Amino acid sequence: MLITLTVNGRAHTVDVDETSPLLYVLGDELALNGPKFGCGLGQCGACTVIVKGQAIRSCVTAVKAVAGAEITTLEGLGTPEKPHAIQQAFIDEQAAQCGFCLSGVILEAKALVDRTPKPTDEQIQQALSGVLCRCFAHGRMIAAVKRYAEGRRV
Repeated sequence: MLITLTVNGRAHTVDVDETSPLLYVLGDELALNGPKFGCGLGQCGACTVIVKGQAIRSCVTAVKAVAGAEITTLEGLGTPEKPHAIQQAFIDEQAAQCGFCLSGVILEAKALVDRTPKPTDEQIQQALSGVLCRCFAHGRMIAAVKRYAEGRRV
């Protein structure tokens, strides 16, 4: 079935089964590496993308459910040469270790700050609690989200 997706500001038409997980379409059809396969059950957050301002798990979202919606992956934020402000905050705070969860953490954090410009520590912790990180860089991640939110207010 032909499905049109708007990913990172660009329209793409893909010929896939409408029940295919969005994660597979993003990786296999559009060659995007930001969302990662983690658990395949929507529990670890490695596959997180933003759709309609909400962070969602792409591994458990059928591609037909997001047809026509704006989808943002990590690749849609910035580039290595010109990182998005939230990516720069994570760099500045040295908030990454292995990086496997980082796409999910950054997109969860961006969605939070977009809807809650002055998040509390508790709100940040709650938003990030659904993304599993084995490196225990949580303290630095929270500092990075706070730095990003404060920079948006300036």
